[in-house]
Amino acid sequence: MCPTIVNNVETLCHVKHIIAMGGAEYSRLGRPGNTGTRIVCVSGDVVRPGYFEIEVGAVTMGQLIYEMAGGMKFGRQLRAVVPGGSSAKVLRADERFKLKEKQSDGSTIEREISIDEIPMDFDSLAACGSMAGSGGVIVLDDSRDMVWALNNINEFYAHESCGQCTPCREGALWMKKITDRMLLGGGVMQDPGTLKTVADNIAGRTICAFGEACAWPTQSFVEKFPEDFAARAKKSAPPPLPPEYTPEELIAKGKISTVPLAHDPGWEKAGTAGTI
Repeated sequence: MCPTIVNNVETLCHVKHIIAMGGAEYSRLGRPGNTGTRIVCVSGDVVRPGYFEIEVGAVTMGQLIYEMAGGMKFGRQLRAVVPGGSSAKVLRADERFKLKEKQSDGSTIEREISIDEIPMDFDSLAACGSMAGSGGVIVLDDSRDMVWALNNINEFYAHESCGQCTPCREGALWMKKITDRMLLGGGVMQDPGTLKTVADNIAGRTICAFGEACAWPTQSFVEKFPEDFAARAKKSAPPPLPPEYTPEELIAKGKISTVPLAHDPGWEKAGTAGTI
């Protein structure tokens, strides 16, 4: 096995070992339905971030973080894990998860486990409400502001959206602008709900899966860490603008009252060139 693999070497190492072992033998690694090995990349607040080749399902989340990646930095406590790349839904460290396990007699039992006990395979992570995804495991300790973490992710997706589909093009940027404003101290009480509404209206409404990829982080961070978002959303929303006149009112009224705009002398100097 290759202990640490980077770039294209991972593919070469996999092919080498599969050929050497034979496909049948290689498929015996891992768990039923989740066979073989895969590369996971552990980043974030761990002592030894890096790439690790693991037997699928034979390593738990806790073993990956505390044994292979050296545990949490500076004696901090685990707060959250994004287990499958930035689009995977975040898992809280204090959550309990229910997994169904098939017994030797064919029966199925339900077992409640902690985040440390989650097997690192596709089916188990899906059952826990997230996904194995790309294998990018992002570890967050108890010093992290989850609004900041989501804003970091939102910036990426707002930049990477191709712009073809309106829900993704507008929604990804809108979510970024909201979390930007919250971090700068301008969060209003409606922001957490608005973030979720925007994300809900992106997922399932785009041509490609990028829509879900940018929506899932917002949906899960807002749901799993309401206290962080409430702490940055304490201001009252500004009052709405005066209602606009209907066409009928514009016709019927002899005089329409107006509100003067702020005077900007700069525009008077711009001229036809459009520069000041």
